[in-house]
Formats: sequence, structure tokens, C-alpha cells
Amino acid sequence: MKEKNDVTVKENAVDTKQQKAKKDKNKKPNFFKRIGMKIKDVFSELKKVSWPTFPKVVKQTGIVLVVVLLFLIVITAFDFGLLQLLNLVG
Repeated sequence: MKEKNDVTVKENAVDTKQQKAKKDKNKKPNFFKRIGMKIKDVFSELKKVSWPTFPKVVKQTGIVLVVVLLFLIVITAFDFGLLQLLNLVG
């Protein structure tokens, strides 16, 4: 009977160690360590980025400006046309 109790005590001790290991595994690092890890991740990702050349940036910025101006002209013309139509009706 004593041997059976010894085995049960040993099993409980093993279970307790396993539960403690699971708690330690699930435990989050403190706030500052998590922030530090995130900052490290951001810098490592920034090293992998392929940055465009300056002429490419200027060209793409010009394209964006031209498209915005075209939409501005179209919307302004449409607004002017609707205003003239409203003046005819009213």
C-alpha cells in the first residue's frame, strides 16, 4: 500500500512540474520586452525593403499629380454642367 502511495506522490509531482512548465510557456514576457521585440522586428523588416530610386519616385509622383488634376477637371466640368442645368430649370 505504501508503494502505491509513493507512486501516486511521484505522479503528482511530475504533473505539478508539467503544469508549471505549461504556465511558464504560456506566460507572456513583460511589456517592455514585447515592445523591444516588436521594434527589432520592424528594423529587420525595413532591412528587407527594396527602396525605389529617386528618379522612379519623381516619375510616380508626377503620374499621381497628373491623374489628380485630370479628375479635378472632370469633376469641376461635371459640377459646372449640373449648375447650368439647375439654372435653366430654376
